[in-house]
Amino acid sequence: MSTWLITGCSTGLGRAFAEEALARGHDVVVTARDASTVQGIADAHPDHAVATALDVTDADQVAAAVALAGERFGGVDVLVNNAGYGYRAAVEEGDDADVARLFDTHFHGSVRTIKAVLPGMRARRSGTIVNLSSIGARRTGPGSGYYGAVKAAIEQMTMALRTELAPLGVTATVVEPGSFRTDFSGRSLTESATVIDDYAETAGKRRIGVDSSHGTQPGDPTAGARLLVDAVESGEAPYLLLLGSDAVDVVTGALDDLRSDIDAWADRSRATDFGDSVGR
Repeated sequence: MSTWLITGCSTGLGRAFAEEALARGHDVVVTARDASTVQGIADAHPDHAVATALDVTDADQVAAAVALAGERFGGVDVLVNNAGYGYRAAVEEGDDADVARLFDTHFHGSVRTIKAVLPGMRARRSGTIVNLSSIGARRTGPGSGYYGAVKAAIEQMTMALRTELAPLGVTATVVEPGSFRTDFSGRSLTESATVIDDYAETAGKRRIGVDSSHGTQPGDPTAGARLLVDAVESGEAPYLLLLGSDAVDVVTGALDDLRSDIDAWADRSRATDFGDSVGR
C-alpha cells in the first residue's frame, strides 16, 4: 500500500479519488482550503487518513501538508494535483488579476506541490505524480481560452517532468477528464466581471446563468476515480490518461484535425529549410 497526497478533496473528482484510494487500503492525506469539508473522510478512516488545510497558493501550507504525510505515513508515494476551478471569459474580457490567480492556483500550485514531494521521491527512487488537466487543453471552446491555456501549460510541464524523472524511478502523468457530474460547472466556476456584447454569440453563450450543462454531464466521478487508481496501481500509468467517453471523442477528433492541418501544409513547411526551393 502507498501514501497519497490529494489536493482539492472537498467535492467532485478530488473527493472521489480520495475515497477510492482509501477503499483500496492506501493511506491518504486529504486536503482542502477548509479542512472541515474533508474531516469526515478522515474520521471514517482513522488509521489511514488525515485531513489538513491546503491552499496550493500558500507555500507554507504546501510544505506543512507534505511534512504531515511524512510524520503520519512515512512520506508521499503518490501526489494528485487536483485543486482548481473554472474560469470563463472571452480573451478580451479576461481580467489580469483573475488570470494571474488562475495560473497561480493551477500551474504554480501544481509546481509547488511537485517540488515539495520530489526530494522524498528521489531519495526513495519511486513515486507517481498525477496532474489534472482537461480536454480543454486539446480543444478549447469560446470563453475558455485562459482555462485551456493553463491546462496546456500543465501538460507541457508534465511532459518534461516525466522525461526528467524516468531515470530516477519516478513517473508523472496527465489526466484529462471530460465532463463529469461535479461542481465544476456550478460552485467551482468563475467568470470575468467584464462583459463585451460583441461576444454574446460566442463566449457569452457559456457564461454562468446561460450555460445549462451543470448536473447533466455524462461522467461518473466514482468510475473516473476507479480508473485513475487502477492506472497508478498498475505501475504503468501513461503520459496521458483520458477519463470519459466524451474525452476520448474530443481528443481523438482534435488530433485528427491537427494531423489534417499539418498534412495540408507539410510540403511547404519542409520547404523552409536552407537550400530547399519546393513551393517557392
